[in-house]
Amino acid sequence: MIEMENKEELISSLFAKALLLLELFYDNENDYNLYIKDIERYCILLLTKYSIKKSTLRLQDDAENVLSCYNDKQFKSQFGMKRSTFDYILNIIRPSLIRSTCGRKRISPKKQFLIALWKMATSDPYRPICEKFYVGRATALMAVRRVIQAIAQRAHLFVKWPKGNRAKEIIRGFAATSAFPGIIGVVDNTHIKIKTPHINPDSYVNKKRQHSIQLQAVCDHELRFTHCLAGHVGSVPSQKVFRLSEVCHYLDDPEKFSNDSHLVGNAAYTIHEHLMTPFRENEDLTDRQKNYNFCHSSAEITIKRTFVLLKRRFQSLLKTLDMERIDLIPEFIIACCVLHNICLLQNDEFSIVESDVLETNNDIEIVTKKRNTNAGDRKRDKICNDLIMRNV
Repeated sequence: MIEMENKEELISSLFAKALLLLELFYDNENDYNLYIKDIERYCILLLTKYSIKKSTLRLQDDAENVLSCYNDKQFKSQFGMKRSTFDYILNIIRPSLIRSTCGRKRISPKKQFLIALWKMATSDPYRPICEKFYVGRATALMAVRRVIQAIAQRAHLFVKWPKGNRAKEIIRGFAATSAFPGIIGVVDNTHIKIKTPHINPDSYVNKKRQHSIQLQAVCDHELRFTHCLAGHVGSVPSQKVFRLSEVCHYLDDPEKFSNDSHLVGNAAYTIHEHLMTPFRENEDLTDRQKNYNFCHSSAEITIKRTFVLLKRRFQSLLKTLDMERIDLIPEFIIACCVLHNICLLQNDEFSIVESDVLETNNDIEIVTKKRNTNAGDRKRDKICNDLIMRNV
């Protein structure tokens, strides 16, 4: 004979597994509601037969159980951030994760965020995520979608173009590490590998023959993003992505570049008074021009470190992103960038390997367009002549 306590555990376990199977294979809400009523009726019959209280079958939200499985070090390794950072972000996005209308009850905001964060911080597909959190694919998809949207909608709070004292602080920061004056940010782009799209797949193929979505970003000296743009397909040249971006229009707005400041970018960009590029290496460079390029490179590598840190913390971006809906990928990428900034603002550091930074050497499309001497060229020449010789 099975002891009463074992019977309770057995029936409770069967009930939980039945719900899991139901979640996994019945994404239609009407079907779900019909089948769950049948399961409940069957369990009530078992309860009546064994005189077990119905309350023993209550399947509690297991978010706390998931959290309790990890110590602090393991939690950060798995979810890409400290528990305190997790709680801070959850408090910000919680209102967007609570259902405000009647309908099927949602899983808790904490569990929604855990599912989404697992999706962002790992390269796992949805099936193991669903199994880990005891939810169906539809539930997991909607949880990730709600969390991503909630974070992306708050991007303006954490990804800001610098001005005032912050702009001065960034200029001082870059000058201290590279000796290059007047830098307010570094611009570059990176490719996020995706699955082969069903529509116009060739347009997503980049120079490495991989399907990708591009992220163009500007970062400061502390590896925080100050502007992000995601969504252009892999085949679009980086210079065109820049021309179509908001940042390109910033170049003609002096208020965006106080104290005669500027961005720095690689040779794929066209020089401008507010965008300093290197001298071409295929030209006969003077010692001062080589020194300029050395200092420029010392600053430019900051954006490479930023991209490596982003992809190491949120490893879904490091490998092929497991998302079917191409139209939702840009928002997913932006949400990762927002969380990246929040982590840094919360002093939630994440280690990277320097060799990874050196390997992120994108194929640069050198600008071959002939230009007349302009304000950008003159400014570069002045900086070149004023720089302290470091590359000697």
